[in-house]
Amino acid sequence: MGRVSGKVALITGAARGQGRAHAVRLAEEGADIIAVDVCSQLGTVPYGLATPEDLVQTTKLVEEHDRRVIARQVDVRDLAGLQQVVADGVDELGGIDIVVANAGIGSFAPVWELTEEQWNETVDVNLTGVWKTVKAAIPSMIEAGKGGSIILTSSLAGLVAFPNLGHYTAAKHGVTGLMRNLAVELAPYNIRANSLHPAIVHTDMTHNDAIYQLFLPHLSGPSRAEAEDGYRGMHGLNISGLEPIDIANMVLFLASDESRYITGTTQVLDAGGGAPFKIPHM
Repeated sequence: MGRVSGKVALITGAARGQGRAHAVRLAEEGADIIAVDVCSQLGTVPYGLATPEDLVQTTKLVEEHDRRVIARQVDVRDLAGLQQVVADGVDELGGIDIVVANAGIGSFAPVWELTEEQWNETVDVNLTGVWKTVKAAIPSMIEAGKGGSIILTSSLAGLVAFPNLGHYTAAKHGVTGLMRNLAVELAPYNIRANSLHPAIVHTDMTHNDAIYQLFLPHLSGPSRAEAEDGYRGMHGLNISGLEPIDIANMVLFLASDESRYITGTTQVLDAGGGAPFKIPHM
């Protein structure tokens, strides 16, 4: 019997990257999946977002574990769309036990050079979209009376500052605060809430020309290898970043009954990047 057998998980940003890893890992351990992704490009994002084909691939990977899956192209800014997919999940799968609000985007500029469009789009997806996701899911969880687990993807930027990511940092700090309020307000219903705070994770969001240039402004057109050397200096452990499965394993723990009394916490997955002192790698 799997660690989340008989449970249903709603996951946003599920078409690829961390979201796909979460869907597959939970399916491996017995959960049915509601996979949501916008699957289209947004105007201020300087790298390619997931496609409908990516969401189809996530669906196939979940089905390989003999789990049921509902996959929908929904923008997390669309509350009515999220409410509909939740209703479909309740009707077809019997309810929602786990919410992984993972969808997120990024763009880059100093705070005073950000456009209004950059600010609004990033905050609308990364913070308001998280609120809309939980707003859509929580009523059915309360009504079911079985408790549950809500997991919000914040970032290391939800705890500390990152230059040229002021809008992203503000949104991710907001996610941290939202998690803390959810933990307090949902405790009487035995619904837990926690947030994830990864540093660099090897996905399309951290491997593209725009972010390479952000982290290595002194180089012209830095390569992936050069970027990974730079990323290595952001971690205490001698790695260039975490893999999506590393985050998915924490999601599984927080979704399972193994963490039944853990709520209101910030789970930092940064390979020691937040440590105050680091010894240069030899």
